[in-house]
Amino acid sequence: MVSVSRWLDYCLAKPGAWQDEPWEGDIVAKVGDKIFAFLGPSEDQTTIGLKCGDREAADLLIDRYQGAATKMAYIGQHGWNTFALDGTIPPDEMQDLIDTSYDLIVAKLPKSKRPDRPPP
Repeated sequence: MVSVSRWLDYCLAKPGAWQDEPWEGDIVAKVGDKIFAFLGPSEDQTTIGLKCGDREAADLLIDRYQGAATKMAYIGQHGWNTFALDGTIPPDEMQDLIDTSYDLIVAKLPKSKRPDRPPP
């Protein structure tokens, strides 16, 4: 099992990413003023919430990671899923999920608020 702190560090290494605590004790990673990862209340957190695209794309991930992915409470209808940090999802795939969430949220930011990124 990989600790939530490893994934928080991964999130915060993204251009323009920063840590916030919008609700007492609940840590999130943001880019601009938008959340791209919900990392929960503490080191004991065993899940991460990520944007997966639309609901259809998110449902495909639930099918792919049966038992390790669920529709996120409250915002799940908007394509957010919760993923278990229990080792079921390989680290490289978890990185891809985080990358996708970050990219989806950056794309929604006004161009003036998007982080500078090196050219591909």
